[in-house]
Amino acid sequence: MKIDLRVARVLSAERVPKSKKLVKMTVDLGFEQRTLVAGIAEAYEPEVLVGRTIVVVANLKPAVLMGIESNGMVLAASPDGGKPTLVTFDAPVPIGSRVR
Repeated sequence: MKIDLRVARVLSAERVPKSKKLVKMTVDLGFEQRTLVAGIAEAYEPEVLVGRTIVVVANLKPAVLMGIESNGMVLAASPDGGKPTLVTFDAPVPIGSRVR
């Protein structure tokens, strides 16, 4: 299966109750909105995520994390033992664009 990487904008974000690592986000892919759950809460407060442009894997099967269906995966780099850093852009990129 080829991976479909897309540019998305975070519309809303909140911590997942009873989890130290998970954040629930609603993202705009340009052609639809999705709910994603990402293990980035140790590095990012939910309020700083809103409005950010990120990269998501858009063609994964849904997964249920802590009772929440996640419809994609956020791309982030995580050095050994370090906190994740989101993949972002230097210049504005249209929402929904394919990342190659």
